[in-house]
Formats: sequence, structure tokens, C-alpha cells
Amino acid sequence: MQLQPWILWGIDLFSGLFLILFWVVLISVVYMYIADKLQTKQAIRHNYPVVGRFRYLFEKQGEFFRQYFFANDREELPFNRAERSWVYRAAKNVDRTIAFGSTQPLDKQGSILFLNSAFPISDHAHQLPIAVTVGEFCTSPYTTDKICHISAMSFGALSRPAVTALSHGAAQAGCWLNTGEGGLSPHHLKGNCDLVFQIGTAKYGVRNEQGQLDDNKLAQIAAHPQVKMFELKLSQGAKPGKGGILPGLKVTEEIAHIRGIPVGEDSISPNGHPEITCVADILDMIAQIRHATGKPTGIKAVIGDISWIEDMCDEISRRGIEHAPDFFTLDSSDGGTGAAPQALMDNVGLPLRESLPRLVDLFIQKGLRQRIKIIATGKLVMPSYVAWALATGADFIASARGNMFALGCIQSLQCNKDTCPTGITTHNKRLQQGLDPKDKSTRVASYNHYLHYDLAMIAHSCGVHDARLLTRKHAHIVISSGVSISLDQHYKHMVI
Repeated sequence: MQLQPWILWGIDLFSGLFLILFWVVLISVVYMYIADKLQTKQAIRHNYPVVGRFRYLFEKQGEFFRQYFFANDREELPFNRAERSWVYRAAKNVDRTIAFGSTQPLDKQGSILFLNSAFPISDHAHQLPIAVTVGEFCTSPYTTDKICHISAMSFGALSRPAVTALSHGAAQAGCWLNTGEGGLSPHHLKGNCDLVFQIGTAKYGVRNEQGQLDDNKLAQIAAHPQVKMFELKLSQGAKPGKGGILPGLKVTEEIAHIRGIPVGEDSISPNGHPEITCVADILDMIAQIRHATGKPTGIKAVIGDISWIEDMCDEISRRGIEHAPDFFTLDSSDGGTGAAPQALMDNVGLPLRESLPRLVDLFIQKGLRQRIKIIATGKLVMPSYVAWALATGADFIASARGNMFALGCIQSLQCNKDTCPTGITTHNKRLQQGLDPKDKSTRVASYNHYLHYDLAMIAHSCGVHDARLLTRKHAHIVISSGVSISLDQHYKHMVI
């Protein structure tokens, strides 16, 4: 049987393409073999040319396969699948219930168990939320009844559409958005949400030519009605003892202009404020910012050594209570979303579980608990974690990574490489195309709504009408023997 001409033509074409592909593969293999044998930087590739390259491929893909195929719901770090799943479902406004029992080991040491009341508050009871005022001695105090807010993430660490989505989402949710240390960008202002302006050690956006605070620039920032408070960052959980790090590949022209730094060069802040050498200097800088802006001013720090806070309290006692910071943002040693040295992220500073009760008890002891509002931050992405922080003594919580998950973050661990596949932490225009600020802002608002909703549900189960009324007596913590004791008992054994 004679084949049709078009079939013969197809066979010839396929044969030609196969031969081209064969020779391309062969030449590539030969090239890789020679290159691997000639190089001496990687022993595996030199000793096992071509085949040794698969080791690096598998190492690169290992994070992906562990996350989706091998890790159990509760074992992955820094956030497990169960936590991420709840945030995703809350952000998308879909069913948040689970079936067939908890996958959380309730007898695990450190687990928090809330004590349900025999007389729970009706979820339909209409009680006005409790509002809290920050900066009672300021010209422009700030009052809000929202508990959960968006923690510091700068424009630079995050992309333009991500910051825009957070701004609109915060406005819809009625919470504040912390600008992070990268300065105030137009994208922070787009949504017309409440803003906390963070001043890092490099003082981006409010510095003079000598790198010191400029009162005129502070006043210009404060003139924006959206800017409600100022936060002086002393340290952060991802890298206590080191300033912010923004890799040069993420320093675009726009970011360089806002920060006042060269394009394409690493933006590395000093590891401390040069003007601050003692607690008196901290209070002096707070007073300078508060005087220039008229707005509540506080500090952010991750606690290691707590003696400096004791000294600061004593200095406040000498100067007068009006000289105290208006708030203290306490970061956990396991906080942080961007680039940080592993040695600091893994081993320096105290986690929030230990530092928060210490700080609260110290302020109570020094008579400053009502004066200085406490904002807890660091992995507080779930309603139960927020409830624990409030019961321990926090006034507010702020979450960065929870809101990143709401934006669509998949925990690919590429925040520092400008290759974020979801467009959140990259300035690659192609990767940003999938991040629609309008859609993602709705998800941010929905996540914050259900964070408050489920938080209220825990409070009602414990017999109080507002989550701010939760105390240490409303929760137990599982100790090493597998038996739980109240948070009140547990923290009494901690030495300040």
C-alpha cells in the first residue's frame, strides 16, 4: 500500500525534528560533561559529571515536594499546612469547619487550651466592641476597636501590587497597615487605610544628609491624615541585632527614590541607631518624633536581655509618665518575612511565648501597664494564637505572614531572591501580573474579618463578650507531664 504524500511529509518532518533533538541533547550532554570535569568548585559535579547535577536539582525541588507530598498537616515549618489552609479558606470566604476530630495533639507540651464556660455568651448578642486609645498625652491620639492589624512589611520587600492590595484590604477591614522601614510610598496611601509609619535604623524617608532624623520630613509624613502613629524600630524578630536587608536586585528606581539610596545596590541598614547608646537616648528620640508629629510614638523590639527595659521604666519614673513610649511592639524571635542571616533567625532572641508574659508582668510591676499599650507580633496568624496573646496581656496583635497568605503566598521561601512565584515579594513584572490588587484586597479584608469573628467565638465560649476581656485564667498550658495548668500559674514561675 502506497502512503499518501502528506503522511510521508509528516514522517520526514518528525524524523528531522527527532534528529535535531537527538543532536541537541547529545551536544548538551557532552558540553555538561566537559564543563563538569573542568570545574573544581563543586566536587559532586567533578566526580560524577552530568549525573551529579541531579543532586542540585533534587535539593532545589525538595522544599516543594516536602510541602505538598510528604509533610503531615501539623509538622511543616515555619507554618504548617493546617495553619495555611485556615488562612486560605478565611481569605476566600469558604467553609472553615473540619471533620472527624482535631489533628492537633492536645497533650503536646506547650499546647494552649481555652476553658469553656458553662454559660457561654450568645454569638448573636450585640455588644459594642471595646475601643482602645493609644497616645493619651499626644496632640492626636489614636483610637480603634480592632484587635488584629497588618504588621510591618516595606515597599521593596513587597511588590507594588502587594502593597496596594494590603492598603485597600486594611481599609476594608478597618485595621492599620504598618509601612515597614522602607518609607511611605504612594501605594501605602492608595487604599486610604490607617497607617503606622515605621522608622528603622536607616531612617528612610525622614533622614537628613547626615542620616539623622529630620523634623521637617517627620512633619511632612505626619501631615498625611492616614498616618496615625510612628514606630521607632530598635530590632526585629528575623534579625535581632542587625538592621534591615533589601538585596540589590530588588532595589528598583522607584524604591531607590523613596529610600534615597542607589539603584541596584544592597540596602543594608545599620544594626542600631547611632544616636542611641542608652535608654535615655531612646526616650529622647521618642520625644523628638512625638513633638515633631503630634502623634502616638512607640518602639518595636524583640526581647533578649530584658534589663534595658527595666532601666527604661526607671528612667520614665524619673522623667514622668508622659515621657513613656505610647506603645511597645513586641516581636518574636521567629518573626520576619524577608532576608535574614540564619544564625540570627535561628538562635538569637526570645520567642513571643516567653517574652510577652515577661514584658506584661514587668510593666505591671513598674506601674506602666495602662500607659504603654502592647502590640504582639510574630506568627500570630490563627484566632487561637491571637486569643492567647490577649489573655497573656497584649492590647493588639499585628501579623505580616498571615496577610501574605491571604494575598496568595504559598510559602515557597523565595522572599529574598526576587523570584516569588505569586508576585508578592518580587519586582519582576511578569511574576506580578497574576497578583490582582482588587481581588487580593478583598481576600485580605475577608481574612481579617474572620480572624476577628473566630476570635470572638473563642471569647464567647469562655463566657466573655469581648476578646479583650480574656485573661490568663481563661486558658491552660500543657506542661511536660502532659497535665495542663493555668497560664496564670505557669507565668508566675517565670523570673523577670
